[in-house]
Amino acid sequence: MPAGADLARLAAETRYWMSATRAYAQLSSDRLHGLGIGAVKGYQTLADFTERRPTPAVRTCESFSARLEDLSQRVAWTSEVLRTRIDIALAKQNRDLLGSMDRRTDLQLRLQQTVEGLSVVAISYYLVGLVGYLAGGIPGLHHDTATAVAVPVVILGVALATRWLRRKIVHQSGADEAVAPVNRSSSGF
Repeated sequence: MPAGADLARLAAETRYWMSATRAYAQLSSDRLHGLGIGAVKGYQTLADFTERRPTPAVRTCESFSARLEDLSQRVAWTSEVLRTRIDIALAKQNRDLLGSMDRRTDLQLRLQQTVEGLSVVAISYYLVGLVGYLAGGIPGLHHDTATAVAVPVVILGVALATRWLRRKIVHQSGADEAVAPVNRSSSGF
């Protein structure tokens, strides 16, 4: 079977000649019938004699054109099948790549949430230390009790401030609203 480019070249080169052959055969047939030649007993008519010569050639040309068209359709079908296979392979590759990106994004989100949690702990630790220093400087206030009472209040305040800041950043960046509930529900704050 010829390659697609060879087949296209062959079809282009022979299309004119095949069309000309069909047109010439039709013209000859029309002219012979137009002459109105009658039959002479015992002899072959001019139309019969003349039509017997070009008819096999015209049929061969028609058969060749039909075979060429059939081959062109098969090549087009095969190309379409190959193109579909390539598209499917690319779609699978893109799906795998998107899945990998999704896993990395999920990992980054979990890492960010861990860092946020550790930041809340670190900021709370320093703020509780500051409250302890302040409580130590106030006469009559029990230092350990003030520090103990300040711990949950400070942690809650820092957690709420972190949550508020994250929401503000997400809102200002125009991030997808579907991301914000995932952050809130999985962060634990």
